[in-house]
Amino acid sequence: MIGDIVGRPGRQVVKELLPDLRQHYGLDLVIANAENAAGGFGLTLATASELLDAGVDVMTSGNHIWAQQEIIPHLDGDMPILRPLNYPSGVPGRGYIVNNQAMVVNLIGRTFMGDVDCPFRAIDQLLTEGKHKPPAIIVDFHAEATSEKVAMGRYLDGRVSAVLGTHTHVGTIDTQLLPQGTAYVTDIGMTGPINSVIGMETEDVVQRFLTGMPHRLSVAKGKTMFSAVLVRVDKDSGRAMSIVRIYKEVE
Repeated sequence: MIGDIVGRPGRQVVKELLPDLRQHYGLDLVIANAENAAGGFGLTLATASELLDAGVDVMTSGNHIWAQQEIIPHLDGDMPILRPLNYPSGVPGRGYIVNNQAMVVNLIGRTFMGDVDCPFRAIDQLLTEGKHKPPAIIVDFHAEATSEKVAMGRYLDGRVSAVLGTHTHVGTIDTQLLPQGTAYVTDIGMTGPINSVIGMETEDVVQRFLTGMPHRLSVAKGKTMFSAVLVRVDKDSGRAMSIVRIYKEVE
C-alpha cells in the first residue's frame, strides 16, 4: 500500500517506480491513498486514470474525497475508488471493495476529523455481515490521532489482515505484526515532495501559521519521496506474515 499521494510529484514518482516494484516483489494487489492526488486536494477522473495506468489496483481516500466535484459521480461507478465506510448512509460511493481475492476497506477517524459515524462500529457491522468475505482484509484507517489508530489496530487484531494508517503524511516507525496476526502501522507516510510541509510549499503553510488567515496552498516541487508498506498475507488464513517499509527518494 502506497501512502497519501500528493499532487503531480506524487503521481510522477508512482509512475516511475511502481511498474518495477510490481515485478520485483511479484505484487498481487497495489492499494494507494489518492485523496490528495489532484493538486493536493481531492481526486479527478484524469488523475485517477493516471494512477490506474501506473499499476494501482484500488484507490482509497479520506476527508478530501469531496474536494473535486467531478469525481463524485464516478464513486458509484466501475472505477475502484473508495470513500470511508463510516460516512453517513446515503453518501455517494462505497467503503469497501473486493479485488484479487482481497477485501479493501476504507475508514476515517473521528478525533480532530469532523462528524462521521463511529469507525469501530462501522467495521464491526461489515465484518459480521452474512456476505462471503475473502480471508485477506486490508483496512486503510485515515485518521489524525495516533491513539485512535493504535486502538483500531488492537481492536481488529486477528479479525483483519492489516490496519494501515494514512492522513498525517508523516511515516511512523512502528510497522509490526500484532499478537493475533494483523499487520499494523500508524502512518505509512506520504508520496510527494520532500522539501515541503506535508507536501505543500513551506512558505504558504508558514504564512497560515503566522497570520491565522486563509492562504492558498500549492503543491511543492523538487525531490520526491515514495512511502509504502509491503504486507505478505497467508491466502488461506488471512493472517499477515510480514510487514516492511518501502521508502525511496527520487530527484
